[in-house]
Amino acid sequence: MSNSLEELMAGLQILGCDTPMDESDVVIFGAPFDSTTSFRPGTRFASQAMRRDSAYLELYSPYQDKNLENCRVHDAGDLVLPFGNAADTLSIIEEATTTIIEEGRMPVMLGGEHLVTLGTIRALAKRYPDLHIIHFDAHTDLRETFFGEALSHATVIRKCWDLLGDDRIHSFGIRSGIKEEFVWAKDHMELRPFDLEGVADMPAKLKGAPVYLTLDLDVLDPAAMPGTGTPEPGGVTFKELLAALHSLEGLNIVGFDINELNPLVDDSGVSTAAACKLLRELLLLFAPQHP
Repeated sequence: MSNSLEELMAGLQILGCDTPMDESDVVIFGAPFDSTTSFRPGTRFASQAMRRDSAYLELYSPYQDKNLENCRVHDAGDLVLPFGNAADTLSIIEEATTTIIEEGRMPVMLGGEHLVTLGTIRALAKRYPDLHIIHFDAHTDLRETFFGEALSHATVIRKCWDLLGDDRIHSFGIRSGIKEEFVWAKDHMELRPFDLEGVADMPAKLKGAPVYLTLDLDVLDPAAMPGTGTPEPGGVTFKELLAALHSLEGLNIVGFDINELNPLVDDSGVSTAAACKLLRELLLLFAPQHP
């Protein structure tokens, strides 16, 4: 055969993101961890499902009139994570993120359960002391512990607050959590329940500040995103989420993640297709364009 090994394996790279690492502006990596999932496990398989199904998605976005062929993005594959060990998993993610940002590249993480976000925030908070987080989710994720565990997908945003402090987290689409979480949030962060109102104000409000975007796919209504670990009725539509993300153009995004896709509970593939399309749109929003 005349094909090289690299050519034969090219299809494993998500959305054709095959720029060599040392030439890239953005590095994608998977964090296949779901050991604290409290309902339906399976998000550890999300990044591989997205790589497989993204082969059928166009690289051109008619929404933005941009093409991923003009972006320098490297798909580094999945981290090797110790299932069942949340602390070590977060350390590995932090180390990987640190390596990426020290080389001047933007980290893009594909979860995995939402806890994985904390590892990346630990790295970015050291680099950017004034870091803000924009958080799309159905759930508050503000508990101090969950079933006695401090490190959980239900505590991740509270643990991020421990690092960043007041008025640095901006949550949208929230429609589930215990009362104490909503009460606590009023004094410590911006929490917009039920919809995405106010997202379009973020570029002006956070002008110049470094911002990390974390997208929990269960912000979408289960009709649009059945393939997630903890579906929550009453969510936004795909078009509403897409419009909200596009309204963030101009922000100083220093990294982002997409998490909580569970391909095992959606045999139709609709959920994975939606996740892939959202990833394409976010890359085109925030990755530099080259001629």
